[in-house]
Amino acid sequence: MRVRHKPWAAEKLAEYPEYAITDLIDLKGKWQSAFKKKGPLHVEVGSGKGQFIVGMAKQNPDINYIGIELQTSVAVMALDKIIEAELPNVKLLNTDGGLLSDYFEDGEVDRIYLNFSDPWPKNRHAKRRLTHENFLDTYRKILIPKGSVHFKTDNQGLFEYSLASFSQFGMVIDQVWLNLHDSDFEGNIQTEYEEKFSSKGQPIYRVEAHFPSK
Repeated sequence: MRVRHKPWAAEKLAEYPEYAITDLIDLKGKWQSAFKKKGPLHVEVGSGKGQFIVGMAKQNPDINYIGIELQTSVAVMALDKIIEAELPNVKLLNTDGGLLSDYFEDGEVDRIYLNFSDPWPKNRHAKRRLTHENFLDTYRKILIPKGSVHFKTDNQGLFEYSLASFSQFGMVIDQVWLNLHDSDFEGNIQTEYEEKFSSKGQPIYRVEAHFPSK
């Protein structure tokens, strides 16, 4: 995602601590205290401009959501959507999604969303894919027993790789969609990328999988 650098973005994030969490030191293992009421904790790794995480928070007010976005100039666009919606059940972290175990205690998260992640198509970059076994091991640790991963992409190669990676890691594949928008799936919240790719007629792939009990 190429976005024009916004030198003021970090300062704006700091101005809204009720939505954008910048001090993570005391929240590991205590994320429920960051929300007005307790509820299942769902995390999106790579939340982009925030359309998905805000849409999910609106749709499910009893679930607490955390969107993680590394690029500050992108995260601030997600912040604008959260501010406008005034949602009490969504927080934004401007940090590296590869460091989840630094921010979340083992068994603290109920579900992880991976939406239109960078496919890193070259084999030598496989370890950077968010469905590589190294990332899956981190997800397994921070998720509750039988915690789930919901994954969407337009990239067939990444989808096939991810299915194999989930299976080889011992995950249980619950459901698979080879063309999400041509299915009877209800309640789908689209990302900005999803709208772009589907408008061109590209199929959207989706999979739900969970880890067996620890």
